[in-house]
Amino acid sequence: MNRKKKLTQIHKKRIKAVAAKSSGKKKSGYVSKAERAKLEQVAESENNGQADTE
Repeated sequence: MNRKKKLTQIHKKRIKAVAAKSSGKKKSGYVSKAERAKLEQVAESENNGQADTE
C-alpha cells in the first residue's frame, strides 16, 4: 500500500469513528422477557383504568 492511500484510509476511519460516536444510539438496551411482561401489565392496567372512567 502506498503512503498516500494509507493516510487517506486512516483519515476516513477516524472521521467515521467520530461520526458514529457523535450520532445517537439507534438501538435501545436489552429488555428481559420478565420486564416486558411487567411493562405490558402496567400498560394494560392503565388502559383498564381509562376505560372505567369513560
